[in-house]
Amino acid sequence: MNIGIYGNKPFKTALIHGGPGACGEMSQTAEALAVRRGVLEPLQSANSIKGQIEELKKQLEENADIPVTLIGFSWGAWLSFIFTAQYSEFVKKLILISSGPFEEKYAAQVQQTRLNRLNNTEKAEYQKIIQNIDGSLVLPKDALFEKLARLCLKTDQYEPLVNIPESIDFRIDIFKGIWPQAARMRKSGELLKLAEKICCPVMAIHGDYDPHPYEGVEKPLGNVLKNFHFILLGKCGHRPWLEKHAKEEFYKILEKELS
Repeated sequence: MNIGIYGNKPFKTALIHGGPGACGEMSQTAEALAVRRGVLEPLQSANSIKGQIEELKKQLEENADIPVTLIGFSWGAWLSFIFTAQYSEFVKKLILISSGPFEEKYAAQVQQTRLNRLNNTEKAEYQKIIQNIDGSLVLPKDALFEKLARLCLKTDQYEPLVNIPESIDFRIDIFKGIWPQAARMRKSGELLKLAEKICCPVMAIHGDYDPHPYEGVEKPLGNVLKNFHFILLGKCGHRPWLEKHAKEEFYKILEKELS
């Protein structure tokens, strides 16, 4: 089973990476949190949402001390949200970090914000890669997907301390399998409707500089979840643990929630 294990038992915290297909990007956060507790970093390899849900279920069954605090980042926030709605007995608390917006009306802002933060050369490169990923051109290799992720470091971060770790295994096949399904779930309203099945406490942490508009997380979830808390981090982009101004506060929040 493809899973990172940090610290010692009990393993009651699990970090879910984004992408889809950016396996290993939560390793830094897992290492930091494991100083005081056991932490799991499940790595998703299935190329369908149903497949990733069942994969995560098996990973937790075999390694975790259930119920867990499930911490999902970016796409991993959506995956954790969907998982919690389906297997509520597995989750004690749900923490969503830098989630994508839950309603379609906020979605268009993401790409436009990114483009506004690039120069003309970078815009052309970004749009060419997006065309490849969308299937308009030749199927890109994983290296092209990685190049996009590193280009987005400029658009997505406010003042990063370091670059994206080299240990991330970028998988374009997983992205192309998952993202169209996820986008349809949001557009149809199916994604947000899953909130009706979530009873555990839910917290969302978001950076004010994140191109994913925080209003698309705070407002929809605030309207449908009974036990929901939202925290907005200032001078913070998409990855709080990489941010010069927000990293310390980010970890303080997580430590408080996990204590």
